[in-house]
Amino acid sequence: MSTVRYFAAAAEAAGRSQEPVAPGSVAELRAALAERHGEQLGRVLQRCSVLVNGVRSEDDARVAEGDVVDVLPPFAGG
Repeated sequence: MSTVRYFAAAAEAAGRSQEPVAPGSVAELRAALAERHGEQLGRVLQRCSVLVNGVRSEDDARVAEGDVVDVLPPFAGG
């Protein structure tokens, strides 16, 4: 398994700060999480950046066994 960590609005929409997930592509992960947690998280995920082991990753990137995936909504600040 891999671990997804949610931050800010993503954590609120998922109702948790982290959870285990099966490996696959980032796109597959987004789809599985939206299906698991519903429309609200699905909308948030569309705007989120995804980091796999600390590296920003596109939807075709692979998530391997043991990877840590961070789901980061857009934020503002200075």
